[in-house]
Amino acid sequence: MPASDRKLSMDELARPSAAEHHDRPKRPIRLVLDDVRSRHNVGSIFRTADAFGAEGLVLCGFTPQPPHREIEKTALGATLSVPWMAAPSTVDAVRGLQAEGYRVLAVEQTVEAMALPAVRIDPEQRLALVFGNELNGVAEEVIAACDGCLVIPQHGSKHSLNVSVCAGVVLWHCLQAGG
Repeated sequence: MPASDRKLSMDELARPSAAEHHDRPKRPIRLVLDDVRSRHNVGSIFRTADAFGAEGLVLCGFTPQPPHREIEKTALGATLSVPWMAAPSTVDAVRGLQAEGYRVLAVEQTVEAMALPAVRIDPEQRLALVFGNELNGVAEEVIAACDGCLVIPQHGSKHSLNVSVCAGVVLWHCLQAGG
């Protein structure tokens, strides 16, 4: 490491407050959580959505909702900076987002899923990304309601990534692919 390099101070990072970030314009991307069961994963996804400026989360089915200490443990306050809403049915949430002009893509391993590196995102297009349950993934009826699926190519022995890690990888790629 060069001798002149050092960590930035909190002042140098110049991050907005949670309230300021909440009210700022966001990228037109929503994250939809389909029966994600772990509060730690939900909190981590809130924090990731905050970091990338996503416009919000839709917490569907039995996905835990703030306020909860286990969500806050990993969200570190992002539940205050990222708008969110709850929806009892993921299928209804998907259809509602489509009616609002969102392209809705499930992040799931399907026969016709697009490999993430090949996915191109129009930065003007509203996008919703559906992430599924830690054990069962995105429900079949939700996949059927979506406009398509995308998948992260993997090369190890495990069949999937942790849902919060997956959300970070996909969100980062979509923002890079969209300019």
